Amino acid sequence: MEPAIILTRPQMGENIGAAARAMLNFGLTDLRLVAPRDGWPNPKAIAMASGAAGQVLDRARVYPSLAEAMADIDYAYATSARGRELTKPVLTPASAMADGRARTAQGQRIAVIFGPERAGLENDDVARANAIITVPVNPDFPSLNLAQAVLLTGYE
Repeated sequence: MEPAIILTRPQMGENIGAAARAMLNFGLTDLRLVAPRDGWPNPKAIAMASGAAGQVLDRARVYPSLAEAMADIDYAYATSARGRELTKPVLTPASAMADGRARTAQGQRIAVIFGPERAGLENDDVARANAIITVPVNPDFPSLNLAQAVLLTGYE
């Protein structure tokens, strides 16, 4: 079982396509889109996905809410660059995906949740997850492109 990649309220089709391309680089194909701003399907996503359009974008599922996208998920990791006032384990991509592989081996279905490009996940979204993934980046500039964040997680 591969992890589900959930893009929550993605804003730009190009970023969805680039995220799909990053996913397929590491053999991931379970893409779930929650309320994409510009609707779905999106021709800009298809153009940006390159060869990943058929294997990832054509199978992507769209959901009206994060709760519905997570209905079959046993354990979820929310990605965030900001500190949160939530009591949850905070992991690097490497430690989160090691944990995820162990959970998958036990038969659990896992997901990694990414937020909108402008501001990331809202606290209510993060609250639905079991743990938080934070990439140790420059604290003065913690902004990653959506596809870059998906790539880092997919690599691990």
